[in-house]
Amino acid sequence: MSKKQPPNASTSPRFCNMGNFMRLEKQENANGLDVGILGIPFDTGSSFRTGSRFGPSSIRKISAMIKPNNVTMEVNIMDSLSAADLGDVPIIPGYIRESYDAIEKSVSEILNAGAVPLSLGGDHSITLGELRAVGKKYGKVSLIHFDSHLDLNESVFGQAYNHGTPFRRALEEGLIDPSTSIQIGMRGSLYDPNDFKIAEDLGFEVIPGYKLHKMTAEELGQKIKERVGDTKVFLTFDIDFVDPAYAPGTGTPEVGGFTSYETLSYIQQLKDINFVGFDIVEVAPDYDCSEITAYLAANIGFEFMSILAYKKKKKNL
Repeated sequence: MSKKQPPNASTSPRFCNMGNFMRLEKQENANGLDVGILGIPFDTGSSFRTGSRFGPSSIRKISAMIKPNNVTMEVNIMDSLSAADLGDVPIIPGYIRESYDAIEKSVSEILNAGAVPLSLGGDHSITLGELRAVGKKYGKVSLIHFDSHLDLNESVFGQAYNHGTPFRRALEEGLIDPSTSIQIGMRGSLYDPNDFKIAEDLGFEVIPGYKLHKMTAEELGQKIKERVGDTKVFLTFDIDFVDPAYAPGTGTPEVGGFTSYETLSYIQQLKDINFVGFDIVEVAPDYDCSEITAYLAANIGFEFMSILAYKKKKKNL
């Protein structure tokens, strides 16, 4: 498949032909693609503020601002990648199990076409459906998890499926290997002071926020690479990892987080990791300010695509 650049804003205004990520072409399936962008507009798993069902559309809208060249990574993503926006998963509001089935089906179609899924959420409960699809394709994978919360609860409101439980269920279902997985940026007040220890007892490595603030991006990158090695990796990014001063549009914000610059720097350190999927979750535009949360999420998606472009370019040298 020929690789097409997105429209240039000097000849096609950014407010024209919006609706797809970076104004990439819309495609019905992932055949011939390196990466397929998928919206998962589901927020029934939210425990506090809802609205992340509108996250995919808000991210896509502001992503018209993004140009294809990543100067830091030294790639033009569309010189290396075939990419398209595949639209949204046909989720069922209020029905989480049925929506999981729809998510798994849609992500499986991307994986079986040989492409890497980049999903736009949606609350963090959606990641379990994605990991089920990844597990069918690749078996147990490593997890890189940026967040202010561990999302390892046994249950929330007595329910097994919620945006606070996906990684406990993924662990129980054998979808992730905790011994090669890492959770990064957790902070804030807790009901159980032993939450970090519980995660470590389950086999995860945890780098809480207060420790990450004392690390350089290079140190974090090295720590992550040592942890995951050459395994297949799924990266999940909850936008509340970022401080609410930089990303206010989310359902459960936590102060004391990280800047947008730090966030992008951390992700750029991961360019040599063997990724099989990505998602960005918990963008809630009703609480956003000047679209800064959605724009950061769009840029995070661009960095994910840049990693894939970098790896493909390096492979072809």
